[in-house]
Amino acid sequence: MSTQVQPFTIRSSWWYVARLIAFRPAIYAFSAFGIISFYLWPLVPGVVIRRIFDMLSNHAPLTNSTSATLWAFAGVLIGVAVVRSVSALAYPFGEKAAMLLADALMRHNLLRSILGRPGATPLPPGSSPGEAVSRLRDDMAHISVFMTWTADPIGQILAFGIAFVTLVRIDLRITIFGFLPLLAILAFVNALNNRIRRYRKASQESIGQVTGLLGELFGAVQAVKVAGAEAHVVAHLQRASEVRRTAALRDQLLTNLINAFSFGATNIATGVLLILAAQSLQSGQISVGDFSLFASYLSWLATVMGMVGGYVTRYQQVGVSLQRAVELLQDAPAPLLVQHDADVRMRGALPALAAPARNQRDALETLSVSGLTYRYPSSGQGIEDVSLRIGRGQFVVVTGRIGSGKSTMLRALLGLLPPQAGAVCWNERRIDDLGTFMVPPHVAYTPQVPRLFSETLRDNLLMGVSAGQGEE
Repeated sequence: MSTQVQPFTIRSSWWYVARLIAFRPAIYAFSAFGIISFYLWPLVPGVVIRRIFDMLSNHAPLTNSTSATLWAFAGVLIGVAVVRSVSALAYPFGEKAAMLLADALMRHNLLRSILGRPGATPLPPGSSPGEAVSRLRDDMAHISVFMTWTADPIGQILAFGIAFVTLVRIDLRITIFGFLPLLAILAFVNALNNRIRRYRKASQESIGQVTGLLGELFGAVQAVKVAGAEAHVVAHLQRASEVRRTAALRDQLLTNLINAFSFGATNIATGVLLILAAQSLQSGQISVGDFSLFASYLSWLATVMGMVGGYVTRYQQVGVSLQRAVELLQDAPAPLLVQHDADVRMRGALPALAAPARNQRDALETLSVSGLTYRYPSSGQGIEDVSLRIGRGQFVVVTGRIGSGKSTMLRALLGLLPPQAGAVCWNERRIDDLGTFMVPPHVAYTPQVPRLFSETLRDNLLMGVSAGQGEE
């Protein structure tokens, strides 16, 4: 089910990515330097090999000077190979660190926003905890991976520009004819932009629906068995899975089509260039070294240009993932997703969780409620004008028929639902933010259906707070 959110445009994607880069710029810079080097280093051997072939094709006698030069060129080739290998081993560490930091920042901000909302309505209407987990896991990963990919087009443009200028200086006609098929890649991918975005959105939504349904089923196994609805539930899950399979198949098919076209066009460009270069070589317009340079650069540029299709599809995915993340923020400002005030630690001890402060001044004497009102927007049902007064040590029982609003009253009193009218006073002092104040040590709440974590009972009671001496 879709949710209405504030206006969101794909143009904003770059702003969010830039904010993620600025979170830990040094780590990103290290990763970007390695990625750009990945594209530029393969251009060096082509120049060296060109000089070697030109020297060998002159039919000059092999002198000591020539032999030394050839060994020097061989040393350069070995050195470039070593540097490329070391760089290929080193930069992924920076890339992974930058990606994990961006992941942690966005998930921290989203969880902080969710947990700061009224406890009974933390998620958008129609969204389930399972679907929220899908967004926190998959969509955040798509955004952070793309952030590390932003250095790729810089390296690709530099490699393309250097190679293009070098080849144009050798033979303009061959270069232009050979590079024309590469323009078809950009035109083809650009024509499919809207379709890519639509398929990616449908795929992500179907994943969230299946994940949410599975989470609800695992939490309601007993109810399903009591109602004898196993067959209906399984059939519903199969339908949702079929929708997911179809959406994923369409998305993957389109992605494979783009990749196949990209690499196919680059291979055609390579063939055209080599044919034209071979003709020029026979006519003496270019040397053997020039021909080897064409062959060397084209094989690498074919690989580089073939990556363009995958980059564009990733960009469309980021737009979809950002929109789904903003929906989780609901009425919170969208830039909160990439706000930098989070204490993100990738190593070392986690910060200690402070125990709730106990203040004698806040010890309960009287709790008074007057005119408390809350109605559910979807049905209009709820509570209206509830008033009561509880003194210290009193035991109060609220009774009523099923659906009379007992749980709704407690949730509104605790701030789990935002009261639409009324006032709550603690020791004759009005509490404006119930959700923040009505928590331990002021108030403890056990719902009708307790939700426990997969931990010990002790951990479920302490919720991460260290038990003080004598409190075990």
